[in-house]
Amino acid sequence: MKSHWVFLLIFAWLPGLTSAQETPPVTTRERAPSPNQVKLTQVIGGLTRPLYVTHAGDGSNRLFVVEKVGKIWIIEKGEQQARPFLDVSSLVTATAHKMSTAQGLLGLAFHPDYQTNGQFYINYTDRAGGTVVSRYQVSPDNPNLADVSSAQIIFRHAQPHRAHNGGHIAFGPDGYLYISLGDGQRPGDALGFGQNTLVLLGSILRIDVDEARGGGGGGGGLPYAIPADNPFVGDARGLDEIWAYGLRNVWRFSFDRHSSDMYLADVGDSQWEEVNFQPADSRGGENYGWNVWEGNHFFAGGQVAVNYAAPLAEYHVAPFAEYSHALGCSVTGGYVYRGAALADLQGVYLFGDYCSGRVWASWRDSQLQWHTSEFLDTALNISSFGEDERGELYIADYGRRPSSGRVYRLDPSQHTAPGWLTRR
Repeated sequence: MKSHWVFLLIFAWLPGLTSAQETPPVTTRERAPSPNQVKLTQVIGGLTRPLYVTHAGDGSNRLFVVEKVGKIWIIEKGEQQARPFLDVSSLVTATAHKMSTAQGLLGLAFHPDYQTNGQFYINYTDRAGGTVVSRYQVSPDNPNLADVSSAQIIFRHAQPHRAHNGGHIAFGPDGYLYISLGDGQRPGDALGFGQNTLVLLGSILRIDVDEARGGGGGGGGLPYAIPADNPFVGDARGLDEIWAYGLRNVWRFSFDRHSSDMYLADVGDSQWEEVNFQPADSRGGENYGWNVWEGNHFFAGGQVAVNYAAPLAEYHVAPFAEYSHALGCSVTGGYVYRGAALADLQGVYLFGDYCSGRVWASWRDSQLQWHTSEFLDTALNISSFGEDERGELYIADYGRRPSSGRVYRLDPSQHTAPGWLTRR
């Protein structure tokens, strides 16, 4: 047995036998990444209000681009397919085409077993303005088309206002579906939904879409189950679906594909935009502070609802990054870079601002202290970031006019991004 282990040790140290994939991923760093190593390459243009870019995880290396007006397009080998993968324009809110509306087709998530089961999920606001999460199947005859007739509504929730609808959905490393619901109100969250765990608004939800909950316990035969380890299961102080709360409007969140940590970018109110962090070993129940706090600042209009029950967390979790409205107006969450093309970005979380086009980089040093620096200053309306199967990063430019939306990829360069993209 001992000689067997000696052989393994010698084998492991032989030069050239270990793959690059065995190199430990970067989790901390001591310096800011250099923007001079990055350029933005246009992947596709002519899009109508693009707001998300993702992949199916099926080995095809296709990109899927979501348009707020209700269409999902496939980009394969740099070419946009002639027909949309899915068109739900007739289902989404009629005002989805407007520049500033927070309604329409807002989210897309492919099931972790998509390559086998062909299931994917969308999040949209319907004609009545309510949030809907539906499951679809890919066509059995064409991998580039969805089966429209396969739609099944998994989750529905009324929205009190056309703004602050959240809209992002993503499968976590645990296989559960996470759903962002904003506080659903005009500025200020006057009814205190963010601090009320007896309503779903102002929260991140976590559900099991692979199981259906029976009629017991008030479930009413819901087409999803509640994970048994959700923080409020069996606790009358909160609803079972809630994973985290105290959030105004998380437009985009993501999971680090290496560490499984969660990053939540929460759109601010009058002065501050923020980005929050949830470690992979979290048991949920975090209170991120809204509407008593906006970023790291007490919010003068903050209050808790009259029927508010004491939170599971007795204190709020402060954001690791914030910026004032002198630098932008609406934060767009991104990803921790885990691709291969940009070595200097390894372990860096990128996020941006919709209005100013600025992109920031955040990282932790060896003492696990957070640092944030401005990375790019573009002229884009950054509606979303995205990842492909290899972990390379993309930016969706919403566009100032219909059909002027674009998608860019972050590529290596010895120069800054082209001048027409930047303010400098």
